Amino acid sequence: MAESAAVEFRIDRRSGVATYMQIVQQTKQALRLGVLRPGDRLPTAREVVEATAINPNTVLKAYRELEREGLAEGRRGLGTFVRRTLGGAAHENPDSSLRTELADWVGRARAAGLERDDMTALFTAALDGAPTGGGTSGVSGGPAPHGTSRTNSAHEGETNA
Repeated sequence: MAESAAVEFRIDRRSGVATYMQIVQQTKQALRLGVLRPGDRLPTAREVVEATAINPNTVLKAYRELEREGLAEGRRGLGTFVRRTLGGAAHENPDSSLRTELADWVGRARAAGLERDDMTALFTAALDGAPTGGGTSGVSGGPAPHGTSRTNSAHEGETNA
């Protein structure tokens, strides 16, 4: 039997994001980061239920959504497998300069006393092209909805930023 890929779903019941969508988002994040690759088997519904204490139908709903988007395929009696990846070349090599620069930035931000939410706000503002300080106008458009800018897909050796 094929072994499940090294992805562990983390469910935040207070996020306001539907549980099945958290699984979908975390799977997409793992695809973007290269944690999951085409051919990898996703954890079985039973494995996810044991790790997260959620309803098996919720896991199956998430996997159906991934199949609908063409990211996964169910193989009867074998499990659900990744069909394709997401993202650009930055995730192909874990030692890529972009990843290294971002890890360095996170280290400097932590050293400066920033917490995860502070870094998320700065990163989101930079993505949105909003000013990140100095002005009194604030961040245009407001913060991203809670739970939409952050997904956790943990695997061996990974630390949360």
